[in-house]
Amino acid sequence: MVIKQVKSWFVARANAARWRGVADWADSRHAVFKQIRDGRGFVIEQPKATPGGLRIEWGPSQRSYIVGHELRIRCELKLHSDLQMMVLARELMESLENTVFEAYTDTLKTRVDTDTPEEMRWLVMFPKLGNIASKLVRSRFGAVGVNKELTTAWIDGDLSPALVQASQDLLPANRAFVLLTMRGNAYLRTSMEEPVLEQIQSFVKLMEVAGREAQRVNGRLADSGPWPTTSSIAWQSQPPDEEPTSPPPRG
Repeated sequence: MVIKQVKSWFVARANAARWRGVADWADSRHAVFKQIRDGRGFVIEQPKATPGGLRIEWGPSQRSYIVGHELRIRCELKLHSDLQMMVLARELMESLENTVFEAYTDTLKTRVDTDTPEEMRWLVMFPKLGNIASKLVRSRFGAVGVNKELTTAWIDGDLSPALVQASQDLLPANRAFVLLTMRGNAYLRTSMEEPVLEQIQSFVKLMEVAGREAQRVNGRLADSGPWPTTSSIAWQSQPPDEEPTSPPPRG
């Protein structure tokens, strides 16, 4: 027990030096930086961020399609609970579509399991966007949403040039990347084997743009009254799933 505690202390000390730049950046944003208990990652909490409270995590991947470690960001936006939209790297979309198709055609399964991640279920349940205005965004990313009109409005605003910029340096073609809105929040998930501060900062900026644009689209719901009817809302009867980000560490 003592040996394990000593080892954990050394790991924490080593990580404190290794992640000093990230911790200092978090402090400059008036955010709280914490190592997770096993020392394999960290969490940054910034409740008063704009456009909404941020939770930034780096650690072991929670998704089978990301090998190694990943960056996860949640932005609390208080959106309509059924505003479900997603944009993801095109290579990842095609890979997940193949996986979901195999699950559906498996003779032992009649549907995708309810514990399947949203980013996989939605590829089956929601309409796919084929009319994204930017040719580059269309070639590098795929998108689906509970409502085509709203999802198109989300992507074709300021989010489009932000995605174009990200595709130039931040998101090479083989990098897993998912950005989605659900349960009132926005979530970003991407592969990141080591926590590179400049990349974390860039992904936070991308999330901020996506969050503001999601709030703009959400405002259209309030202004127009009833929910647009170009597509039905799916999965409303499903029980809540675990959020893409991990729960706050204990201790």
